[in-house]
Amino acid sequence: MRNDITEIVRRISPLVGEVSMTTNGTWLAQFASSLKDAGLKRVNVSLHTLDGGRYARLCGTDEIHNVVSGITNAMKAGLSPVKINMVVFKGENDAEIPRMIEFCADVGAILQLIEYESDREGANGCQFHQRFFSLKDVEEELSQRSLETTVNELHRRRRYVVASHEREVTVEVVRPMHNTEFCANCTRVRLSSDGRLKPCLLDRSGEVDVLGPLKAGATDSELKRLFIRVVNNRRPYWS
Repeated sequence: MRNDITEIVRRISPLVGEVSMTTNGTWLAQFASSLKDAGLKRVNVSLHTLDGGRYARLCGTDEIHNVVSGITNAMKAGLSPVKINMVVFKGENDAEIPRMIEFCADVGAILQLIEYESDREGANGCQFHQRFFSLKDVEEELSQRSLETTVNELHRRRRYVVASHEREVTVEVVRPMHNTEFCANCTRVRLSSDGRLKPCLLDRSGEVDVLGPLKAGATDSELKRLFIRVVNNRRPYWS
């Protein structure tokens, strides 16, 4: 969507400690090396299935070969770590978890298994219950077979190192609706495409407009106050 994505990374990277990217990976094969040279450190690639038909059904387009090539090229370019984001849907791709673990072991990527999430209102709806697959039992199994277990301090969740295909692979289980410790300690602030600072992806009540003040010539101190306000607006969404 952005033909200047490499330039964006190049201009941001000297200003911050780390630039990372979450992507569907369809153009990653072509851009991995140039993004690495521009200062990109790591990448998360959304890949919910290794089945071409299922990928087309879930994502609306048949790009699975490009995505897999992108993951391979990202590894070759030296982006580290490369993480695979797999949102698990009940009756759709939940049976593919072992295959995805093997794939990540083969390519050297970290697997993030992610529970399907909704907002509080949607969590009571029929569609959510039809698609939601609890990863509780999966995490218990990973814990039992884990060679090493560590804690991701930023997200307050566990990382399991397991053996697969005579290799070791790291698997994280992301349960956003069932990890209230993460929600209570979240420090992220996001900037939306329409210029609003967000302390929470799911709660719009704490948003603060920053684009308007920028266009009006806000000073650095005025912008700082806006950031402080959005941080003070933060409230745990799941509790």
